[in-house]
Amino acid sequence: MTGLTISSKTSAATDSAAAIRDTYAALERDLGGAPSLLIAYVTVGHDLEAIAAGLREVAGDVPCHGATSCLGVMSDEGFAGADGVGLGLLGIRDPDGSYGVGARELGDDPRTAGREALLAAIAAAERQGEPPELVWIAANPGSEEAVIAGLQDVLGASVPIAGGSAADNDVSGKWHQLAGGEVLSGSVVVSVLYPSTKVRLAFHSGYSATDRSGVVTRAEGRTLYEIDGRPAALVYNEWTGGAIAEHLGGGNVLGATTLFPLGRVAGEHWGMPYHRLSHPDTVTKDGALTLFTEVEVGERLIQMAGTKESLITRAGRVARAAMAAGNLDANSLAGALVVYCAGCMLTVQDQIDAVADEFTRELMGRPFLGTFTFGEQGCFANHESYHGNLMISVAVFERE
Repeated sequence: MTGLTISSKTSAATDSAAAIRDTYAALERDLGGAPSLLIAYVTVGHDLEAIAAGLREVAGDVPCHGATSCLGVMSDEGFAGADGVGLGLLGIRDPDGSYGVGARELGDDPRTAGREALLAAIAAAERQGEPPELVWIAANPGSEEAVIAGLQDVLGASVPIAGGSAADNDVSGKWHQLAGGEVLSGSVVVSVLYPSTKVRLAFHSGYSATDRSGVVTRAEGRTLYEIDGRPAALVYNEWTGGAIAEHLGGGNVLGATTLFPLGRVAGEHWGMPYHRLSHPDTVTKDGALTLFTEVEVGERLIQMAGTKESLITRAGRVARAAMAAGNLDANSLAGALVVYCAGCMLTVQDQIDAVADEFTRELMGRPFLGTFTFGEQGCFANHESYHGNLMISVAVFERE
């Protein structure tokens, strides 16, 4: 057997041991053998220890990369999740490729953790001294920029980095990672991919820029204090026509801001700017906004806007862009990995099957697995990798 093959299988079964056993068996039958790399996304509604034990039993020493997903998963079979319980597996079988997985606890130095997890993954793939074609990550929400910096300490900025931050069902901090047949907390999982065929990426969103923008004049980490010398929450409320008017004294605004993220120009493609997004989370008592990304003084923030329809229809366009980057068609495409923001998913939850259908149509029925994340990482058309919010990240793989 030559070339690269992909299979994706999902389950909404609530018996965790049976779900992992039956789903993996179906995946292995479809692949015609054990995968070279196994990607596992699972909700916190499952017994995660039972999932890990099941993976050790059925997958043995197959490199396995996993994280928790919000409420369910999606694939070419549609959405899989019932009452917050869902499981999805994607297997890459590639006898001529090399794959490795590493993990480290983030602790108080996520940059070092990212660097060490990467080196462990490269060692596991037995490709020391060679840059991978793709680095796929799953981290805790909150330190993604530092993790990416650690990866780039080793690789530089030319190797694409993509993936998604672990999530739970209610933003209560119950998210986890999976690696080496173990359930991890507060960690980063890094997988290195050296496929025998091409892999191409796209990183976009379902939002458009408005004509409202301003410069960050005071910020620290993920707290945005001032835009153009004025309280950030007040400016944001004006830009959005009162989206957070009821919370200007402080409070959680996560749901109220999902259709109105803040954007920064990340580059241009054919003369058109593209943006990386930040999702406002809370208003502080002093009028600042907390975000799910870092911002820096001097950056220009642009008010973005989206609709439920745009979050659905633009999903497929990201897959199309990834395929176009590799000149792939139905005959040459093996399958895809998809990261779709959990905030977007919750906004279109009653139409989530339509989102899966968009990917299925653009990927022409090839297998894919999608996870719903609390932070997205991806590689833009200028080949620069970033962390963002409310984004869609897609990696497509060539068959041979």
